[in-house]
Amino acid sequence: MGADTEHSGTEDADRSADRVAAESQHRAEVIAAQEQALHRARQAEHEKATVKIRTAIEKFRAAGIEPIPLRARPYTGSGTIRTALRGWYLKTDQSLGIDEDGRFYVLRVDGGILSRLRGATPEPSLAPLVVGRGARDGETFDIDELLQMRLEDPVRP
Repeated sequence: MGADTEHSGTEDADRSADRVAAESQHRAEVIAAQEQALHRARQAEHEKATVKIRTAIEKFRAAGIEPIPLRARPYTGSGTIRTALRGWYLKTDQSLGIDEDGRFYVLRVDGGILSRLRGATPEPSLAPLVVGRGARDGETFDIDELLQMRLEDPVRP
């Protein structure tokens, strides 16, 4: 009986380990599928928002609202930092902007001494259809609404 019990215990442990491994692999596959779906949805949203932004840029230009140099704010500290970007601010606090090519930017950068001396180059972000969703201040705008606000009342430095 002792040998059979040992053998049965080993088989049970093997089956349990296989089950845990299969569950772990399944969870990883589900997470990967969810991440891919989220990425596809975010990319589709970006493409729709970019069309709206480019249409708004045409309206800005037709209304005589020319692009201006965009400045970024440091993550910490005060002041602003030069960028090579030209475009339009979307919010009055100058934290968001779009460039002349219709790329969307969160205008926050590292505020180190080199950035302050040389300027900074913010990376474009995926443009959202709802600006500010999930932000701490709770202020959200549909991109159409925000672009119309800037057409009627451009932000100037």
